[in-house]
Amino acid sequence: MKKLVFFGAGSMAEAMISGIVENKLMDPKNIWVTNKANKEKLSALHQKYDVTGTYDLNMLFAGAEAVVLAMKPKDAATAIKEISSYLSDEIMIISVLAGISINTIEELSGKRLSIARAMPNTSAAVGKSATGIAVNSTVTTSQMETIKQLFETVGFAAFVPEEQLDAVTGLSGSGPAYIYYLVEAMEKGAAETGLDQETAKKLIIQTLIGAAEMVRVSPKPSKQLRKEVTSPGGTTEAGLQILEKNGVQQAFIECIKAATVQSKKMGEALRTELHSTKQTL
Repeated sequence: MKKLVFFGAGSMAEAMISGIVENKLMDPKNIWVTNKANKEKLSALHQKYDVTGTYDLNMLFAGAEAVVLAMKPKDAATAIKEISSYLSDEIMIISVLAGISINTIEELSGKRLSIARAMPNTSAAVGKSATGIAVNSTVTTSQMETIKQLFETVGFAAFVPEEQLDAVTGLSGSGPAYIYYLVEAMEKGAAETGLDQETAKKLIIQTLIGAAEMVRVSPKPSKQLRKEVTSPGGTTEAGLQILEKNGVQQAFIECIKAATVQSKKMGEALRTELHSTKQTL
């Protein structure tokens, strides 16, 4: 890609920039970035990654092949209106705006554009995101390959129908928090059984890494892997019986379903708000 623009310079934009630069997917000088008003952040990104920051929209979009919409979702209507005259069918739009549909972006821009909508998670900051991506019919096969390469610099990426992105949000978008919640519980359990905090943390981290790797490489379903660790009358069975008694598995299922429903509600509310904002612009 000759030139990539980030409109918004928050944590997700920086995670993507870091991944792209670290994986040498693009020359940093071909990555341009802007934000609402934080000049210090643009300067910091330039110093750290050698990318170019500017508030000159003519310079920003000149020769751009793609623009990543990474502003705050509530600012989307104003921002897209501001840059709409610079958008064309030659520039691919990549949105990481939670809750904002492809159709809403098209309506806000007033144009038919090539648009990809992605839902990465916060683990992008360490190159381990799980990202779901949806595209409209205008996106070409070549553009899809480029999009996938971009998000693979910050972890795993897969294409899904847009109607499944709320489920992706409920599962992997919010998923890191579920794992942190589990780790928090394991840390408390370790403390109550006499393990010191530092040792417990190392054991928990390695246990999670090991279990995740087993699920990744094994052809066996997770249910079978769990059964193979569980000897009748053993320690694992004793622990699992408590989890079953307290409905932990069902709680996780309901957790993901509730987050999915909330994602849909927030998306609908945000679309209403953005359309209202557009009408007043």
